Amino acid sequence: MNNLNGLKPASIWSHFEAICQIPRPSKREDKIIAFLAEFASLNQLPFKKDSAGNVLISKPASKGIENRRTLVLQSHLDMVCEKNEGTIHNFDTDPIKPYIEGEWVTAEGTTLGADCGIGIAAQLAILTDVNLKHGPIECLFTVDEETGLTGAKALESGFFSGKGLINLDSEDEGELFIGCAGGIDTVISLNYEAVDTPSGFFSLRISVSGLLGGHSGDDINKNRGNAIKILNRFLWQTMQNYEIYIADYQGGNLRNAIAREAFAVILVPVSRKEKVTIDFNIFRSVIESEIIYDEPTITLFLESCDLPVKIIDRNSQTKLVNALYACPHGVLTMSTRMPGLVETSTNLASVKTKSENLIEITTSQRSDLESGKWDAANMVESVFQLIEADIQHGEGYPGWTPNPSSELLRITKSSYIKLFKVEPIVRSIHAGLECGLFLEKFPEIDMISFGPTMRGVHSPDEKINIETVDKFWNLLVDVLADY
Repeated sequence: MNNLNGLKPASIWSHFEAICQIPRPSKREDKIIAFLAEFASLNQLPFKKDSAGNVLISKPASKGIENRRTLVLQSHLDMVCEKNEGTIHNFDTDPIKPYIEGEWVTAEGTTLGADCGIGIAAQLAILTDVNLKHGPIECLFTVDEETGLTGAKALESGFFSGKGLINLDSEDEGELFIGCAGGIDTVISLNYEAVDTPSGFFSLRISVSGLLGGHSGDDINKNRGNAIKILNRFLWQTMQNYEIYIADYQGGNLRNAIAREAFAVILVPVSRKEKVTIDFNIFRSVIESEIIYDEPTITLFLESCDLPVKIIDRNSQTKLVNALYACPHGVLTMSTRMPGLVETSTNLASVKTKSENLIEITTSQRSDLESGKWDAANMVESVFQLIEADIQHGEGYPGWTPNPSSELLRITKSSYIKLFKVEPIVRSIHAGLECGLFLEKFPEIDMISFGPTMRGVHSPDEKINIETVDKFWNLLVDVLADY
């Protein structure tokens, strides 16, 4: 596409733009895997793939330093697939369209996929640069990080040989990460009876949109609105005052993204239509005044729509709205061991009314503490036990316990100070990284994570700062030379 011509370093940006042309939704990474196989063949580099789809491409050491230790560079192949309402895009077939907007690169109406496409691009640039000084390198590309970490979970012992690993999946330049939260998903299933629409009612569609959304780990402490919680607040208030019925309820999409959009189709008595409309206008004004500084583009809309044939039975509707109102969302505790870091949180990620008389609710919990992770999951479970729903917890993933004595940390910190004349911040991150699973499988491995600055990750507002990509590259190259 050549939309990113002229950006530096050219090698990373050209590879990134090529990656944008390749669809790579979670669990459907076959096209990007085929691309990597062809890339390795063209560059005469050893390539291997395991049964899960994880890929390893190796590069020998520079001449004269063959005896150095092997270093692993790691990123994940899949991307979060989110688009703005009204954007026509098929993530299984269509390319991402990146473009330059001031100091940033972003995409037209969709997630950009810089998470973790810029990490992939950096690996490809390292693999093809003949002028770099480095020891033996193994580039590890894992699958399905975003929806289950199944690639990292399935990684077999011995797939790579390096005892040091740099994870390229961080989003804040100037910060070196040596730990991350563990997490677990909770899926709630509530069966309902589809009953006939009663007579004497008028149908309305309520929508909440225009929210920033974002990463449910990295952005959970930024006071962003949750579209499901906002919509449900109006439904609960309206149910206290009028006889209403819900025909459809949809909100959010991904377990690791804060819900940006939600809508419901409701039935109100014809005689109460004007009253409900007035109440909605008041509610909209209240919400906008509450979060206008955090959510300047929020849109709440009420409109008439076709009368549905079926509605959710009254008992199930009451259970659903009450449970969603009570369900916790956001930061639960802040860390006292690492000030400023979220310790435990939970994300009310999605609500979906299914055609098979099923309502499915997805939440995700994160914590630096294993006990905190389960406490949050149990808190969510306790709410939905009250309405006798079916609750299933996923396998979860472990956290990555910080190692302040890490040799890779010492090398990377020294390189950063040498290059940029300032000391980097060293911390843990509330988002989940695959490093916890690597540590579980390879207890002796030494790891660090760093990357360029990104914002709006896991939403169509995703963007990556151009200047920090250059700094990211220079730091990575210097660490490779010193390791």
